[in-house]
Amino acid sequence: MIDEGKPGADLRVRLVDVGVELLAREGVGALTLREIARRAGVSHGAPRRYFPTHLELLSSIARRGFTDLAGRVAAARGDGTAPARDQITELGRTYLEFALDNPGMYELMFRHDLLESGHLGLRDTSLPLFGVLVDLVGRARPGADARAVTAALWANLHGIAQLWSWGSLQLATETQEFEPLLRTALDAHLGPEAGR
Repeated sequence: MIDEGKPGADLRVRLVDVGVELLAREGVGALTLREIARRAGVSHGAPRRYFPTHLELLSSIARRGFTDLAGRVAAARGDGTAPARDQITELGRTYLEFALDNPGMYELMFRHDLLESGHLGLRDTSLPLFGVLVDLVGRARPGADARAVTAALWANLHGIAQLWSWGSLQLATETQEFEPLLRTALDAHLGPEAGR
C-alpha cells in the first residue's frame, strides 16, 4: 500500500490516472471504487475521501476524455482558417477516430447519469465542443438551423461510432473503412460537397 497520508491532490490525481488506465484496458464495467483503490495501492475507503460518490470519480475520469477530445479537436482545426466544410470533415474524422481508439472512455463520456449529475461541470466541458461544430455548420449551411443540423450530424456520427465498434457496419457495408460513411453523413446533413 502507498502512504495514504500523502497530499490529497496527488492521491486524487493518482486515482483518476488509475481509473483512466483501467478503463482503457478493461472497460467501463471494471471501474469500481474498490478496484481503482486496489490498483492505486490504497485502502478501499481511500477514494471516498476525495470522491464522496462513485459518480464523482467517474466524472473526473470522463473529464479527462473530454479534455483529450478537445485537444484533438483543436489540433484538427489547426488555425481555423480552412473552409468550414473541410474543418467539419476533420472534426468528424477526429471524433470517429477518438471513439474507435478509446471505446471505454467514449462510452463513459456520454453516460447520461454523469452528464446530468453536474459533477465537475462535465456538461460544461462537453458543450463547448458542440458549440464549435454549431459555428462551423452555421458557416457551411447559412440560413439553416445550425443547432438542429449539428445535433442530427452528431447523432449520425455517434451512431456510426457505436455501430462500427460493434462490427455491424463493416458487416452491412462490406468495408473496413469508415471514411465513405463519414462523407455520406456530411453530404446528408450539409448537402453534397462542391465539385464532387
